[in-house]
Amino acid sequence: MSGSNSGLSQVLVVIPTYDERENIEEIVARVRAAVPSVEILVADDNSPDGTGDLADVLCAADPQVHVLHRERKQGLGPAYLAGFAWGMERGFEVLVEMDADGSHQPEQLPRLLAALADADLVLGSRWVPGGKVVNWPLRRKLISRAGTTYARFALGVPIHDVTGGYRAFRASALSSLGLDDVASQGYCFQIDLAWRAVQRGLRVVEVPITFVERVRGESKMNGSIVRESLVRVSVWGLSHRTRQVSQALGRSKAVT
Repeated sequence: MSGSNSGLSQVLVVIPTYDERENIEEIVARVRAAVPSVEILVADDNSPDGTGDLADVLCAADPQVHVLHRERKQGLGPAYLAGFAWGMERGFEVLVEMDADGSHQPEQLPRLLAALADADLVLGSRWVPGGKVVNWPLRRKLISRAGTTYARFALGVPIHDVTGGYRAFRASALSSLGLDDVASQGYCFQIDLAWRAVQRGLRVVEVPITFVERVRGESKMNGSIVRESLVRVSVWGLSHRTRQVSQALGRSKAVT
């Protein structure tokens, strides 16, 4: 595949949308320019602003652009799961997560794809050396860093940016994650999949990215999304630590 050392062809970039009419045309054009060989799937949750209709126009003009029309807004996680299923049914070897608002720069996609040569999952990371965030207020940075730190320690995940949403998966890795029982809907979905990858011993690599806050449209981040992440990570973390204690006690009894 041109622009990548991963040795993998058939790359699908999944872009979930809800009211992203102002952004979708530009982001599709940037992806196609950055890595001309990839294909794009716009997974639209029946956007009231006509994002899906505009995506249909882009699809009609470019055979490498596809549209998945969903009945209603269900959250980020279900949209990605639907996009992954669509791609794997059609034989794509790599599935990429990318936001529609331009915060994930398509020009950095070759970096993620190249890193798949030695990985099952590549995370675009804001919080490793070389990574950065542009146009975020200090409060937003602190919330993001705190969320990642809490998830890392609660779940024992050795990832610096566990909440980031710019990712490239091998399809074989996705198939091993047990996607049928993923229930997380908001940005907690990102934590869920990263944790599953670590638990299954997959090769997870982080590469630095520059995250740029959206210029047009409204952010989908809200209090309910933050609460979902906090509750789910706390429950998962308690279960994880309980299993660790149980296993340690079992080993101790076996020794004695």
